Amino acid sequence: MVTVRADPITPPKIVLTSGEPAGIGPDLILTAAMAPWDAHLVALGDRSLLASRAELLGLSISLAPYTSGNHSQPHTPGTLSLIDLPLSKPCEAGVLEPGNARSVLAQLEMATELCRVGECQAMVTAPVHKAIINEAGIPFSGHTEFLASATHAERAVMMLASDTLRIALATTHLPLRAVPDALDTQALLETVNIVDAHLRTRCGISQPKIVVLGLNPHAGEGGHLGTEDQAIITPACEAARTQGVDVIGPLPADSAFIPPLRDSTDAYLAMYHDQGLPVLKALGFHHAVNVTLGLPIIRTSVDHGTALELAGTGRADASSLRAAISNAIHIATSEA
Repeated sequence: MVTVRADPITPPKIVLTSGEPAGIGPDLILTAAMAPWDAHLVALGDRSLLASRAELLGLSISLAPYTSGNHSQPHTPGTLSLIDLPLSKPCEAGVLEPGNARSVLAQLEMATELCRVGECQAMVTAPVHKAIINEAGIPFSGHTEFLASATHAERAVMMLASDTLRIALATTHLPLRAVPDALDTQALLETVNIVDAHLRTRCGISQPKIVVLGLNPHAGEGGHLGTEDQAIITPACEAARTQGVDVIGPLPADSAFIPPLRDSTDAYLAMYHDQGLPVLKALGFHHAVNVTLGLPIIRTSVDHGTALELAGTGRADASSLRAAISNAIHIATSEA
């Protein structure tokens, strides 16, 4: 039985989900395990799959069974503590199998619980394949929404961050036609406050500056190109400023990322998924990290998908996962 720990663990325990078994998640986890870390890495996944994938990749790695209460110690390259969660169906690299969808979600459920009770201090997630989970008959729109529900968070915010840019999202995985109806002044205000709090408490920025993007071209052009910017977004920005948050906006998205403004901005708030993330990925793909704000636990992730065509080839770039692990360790030790 897992017990809650009263004191923070140093080095922190970081639980890693291996994600979609047919994708590059297992490859990334194994590759990351070959490097030293000032943290105790605990992986979740199918032992047989990870062992065979390691052999396929030419990695000599020892998979050691992990049990609750194991002493925390810095990671030793070439080893990996593992909680074996067997797949329901055989898995071949690059070939999706709907029958394994529930096994993928079981990883997320266990990782969440390990963090919730304090056995682990942060979770890092490898990519999942949302379409195959839905094809298995399980409604799933993404990690952010899943973790918000699992932890009963009032509001979870998806933010991607690179070395030079942070972009949070007002809405996450929605069809574009649904975005305007999903925007709400109070919700935007709460999101701005969550981003501001994250920048202050977890990033060490004493007076963060947040730029809020408009929804419509030219931020609505004074109401001539849509009313959402004036009716919904502007009041949220004004309310945030009265609460002491340094907010600029709504600004037209087409000019908000020019270098002088980008250099002086600590975080952007985009209204929808593909409004801000193409900029971040163009400038820092493979080095960006997905961080979920507003949860009672720490969660980071890669900024990319399952890359089925690269699974088992040895050509998958583990930079984003390494960045996600580093970020999780930083947040966990900062909070300790």
